[in-house]
Amino acid sequence: MFGVPTGLGYVALAGLIFGESAGLPIPGETALITAGGLAASGRLHLPAVILVAAAAAVAGDTVGYWLGRRTGRRLLLRGGLLASHRRAVVQRADRFFARYGTATVFVARFLPGLRYAGAVMAGASLMRWRHFAVANAAGGIAWSTSVATIAFLAGPTGSVAIVVLANALAACVIFIAWRQRRAAMRRPPWTSRSTND
Repeated sequence: MFGVPTGLGYVALAGLIFGESAGLPIPGETALITAGGLAASGRLHLPAVILVAAAAAVAGDTVGYWLGRRTGRRLLLRGGLLASHRRAVVQRADRFFARYGTATVFVARFLPGLRYAGAVMAGASLMRWRHFAVANAAGGIAWSTSVATIAFLAGPTGSVAIVVLANALAACVIFIAWRQRRAAMRRPPWTSRSTND
């Protein structure tokens, strides 16, 4: 977006974030970081960057959800190579999204790997549309606001390093919390009782 008209900068930002959110492996977050840096230098406006990014993220995830629901699930459940394995994976994903779907959709927005596939997985697992829509909107707004603002405050040169570090820290916190929750679920119930019982 350097050296291009302001209007085209917003269009490029919207296109890249929409495509990434819909499931394409393209650098949507990098575009948002760049846009935040450009806003710091006065070439773009931060509120407009946040608005465009949030709208594109929510719209792209919505497309990804419906693609997963209408096409992805059918492809996973069809016969052929590894059919039984794929069906078992779908069953586990259905149970997971039924229990943790809202939190997963929200958190996936902040994690590079899951950002490509989170909405598609939610759709393929038949997550309720109402729950997905709420989590999707909240995640898209929170992500676009936080990433763009951090990039803006860091300025054009430091924005990439700071946002990458913030994402890595968030991913570590989420992973540790997930591991602790998983360990707690596997712990035998009698271990939580007092030894004085």
